Amino acid sequence: MAENCLTFENLTLGYNSHAAVHHLNGAVRRGSLTAVVGANGSGKSTLMKGIVGALKPISGKIDIKPGTRIAYLPQQSEIDRSFPARVFDLVSLGLWPKRGLLGRITAGDRAEISKALMSVGLSGFENRPIDTLSGGQMQRALFARVLLQDADLILLDEPFNAIDAKTVGDLLDLVQRWHGEGRTIIVVAHDLDLVRENFPECLLLARSAVAWGPTRTALHPERLLAARRFDEAWHEDAPWCGDSQEPHAHNHDHHPHHHA
Repeated sequence: MAENCLTFENLTLGYNSHAAVHHLNGAVRRGSLTAVVGANGSGKSTLMKGIVGALKPISGKIDIKPGTRIAYLPQQSEIDRSFPARVFDLVSLGLWPKRGLLGRITAGDRAEISKALMSVGLSGFENRPIDTLSGGQMQRALFARVLLQDADLILLDEPFNAIDAKTVGDLLDLVQRWHGEGRTIIVVAHDLDLVRENFPECLLLARSAVAWGPTRTALHPERLLAARRFDEAWHEDAPWCGDSQEPHAHNHDHHPHHHA
């Protein structure tokens, strides 16, 4: 029986008591590769922040397997690139779980940083200021930081947005490498063709789960239409929030034992 890395139980997340993810139930299997898709404002980034602990549930809960090491890569728009830092400084932040904020970086650590930069195609970039990097180069550096974290659960929020095709391909190769190593990976993505080609599992969100399971099933045209209709219903500022009152368009085939 497959082991779950994290489980959602009637999870509702939001901001200032305004829910953005409603009544989510299900489990993420250990070692799985899952894409989270949906329209803007559908709750994708909110869910990622809930998993990492940046948002506390309004109701329900998130259970993460004890001892799980988590790496979280937010959207680039949330990173202040004006801060006077070098690529080396940015990537070395991945060592915080091991060294702490004031820990001394050893010769071995420097070798690991160089190895991580080589893995993402940025050898020789150690001393480049981060504000001189292109979008693709910045994302490569952020992936190098994730590499150093050596995490069991990797959360990537729109890592392929607004970068060149070559970088997308290289970073997808790295995601596949992590998957091959048995890590659990959850990625927020917009490109449905990219998701179909590279992600075996998919969660389709429209503030509530519309579908969750094998990508081919979750992204069936009927499910995508249901997601669009459900998203439009939320934009109508409907006052309700409850399982018994939600539109029936979001019925899905996922539950906490779906991957068992």
